[in-house]
Amino acid sequence: MGVFAIHQLDAVRLQRGLDELQKRDPRRAQQVRTRALSAWKKLSSDFPGDCITGILDESEAGQKRFESFANDEPCPVLNPADGTCDLYEARPMTCRVFGPPIRSEDGLGACDLCYHGVPDEEIEAYEMIPDPEDLETKVLEKFERDTGKRGNTIVAFCLASTSGD
Repeated sequence: MGVFAIHQLDAVRLQRGLDELQKRDPRRAQQVRTRALSAWKKLSSDFPGDCITGILDESEAGQKRFESFANDEPCPVLNPADGTCDLYEARPMTCRVFGPPIRSEDGLGACDLCYHGVPDEEIEAYEMIPDPEDLETKVLEKFERDTGKRGNTIVAFCLASTSGD
């Protein structure tokens, strides 16, 4: 639950994943597109960024607005019938690393449900470093240079902006 920022590589992965789903299961792909478009229409009026490009405002004020933006909105890729991710293989990095303890600028974060009642010292022992050589950043920087596409967006925008053709 809740809208989260994704970078341009995540957006491309999701769009390609939706294209693949279209080939395997056009009805399910259309359901994802419909949920994404519906979510984007609902969210766009308060979107803390550029509604035309879907790029989030990365200023301090924009980031502050994003903190409280659509925290109760389900991801449009989440299948409401069974609670699974319809684009699991193409899911964003945030989803790929959800659960295990991960260090960020805010400190060590871990899923409260997975580590309920576990002392902090023990959680630290399970810390996962998802990209120890920081390859994702290097690939993202090259992608941004090569395509000119920069900045973070959200799942609803990147999938609502695909036509399905």
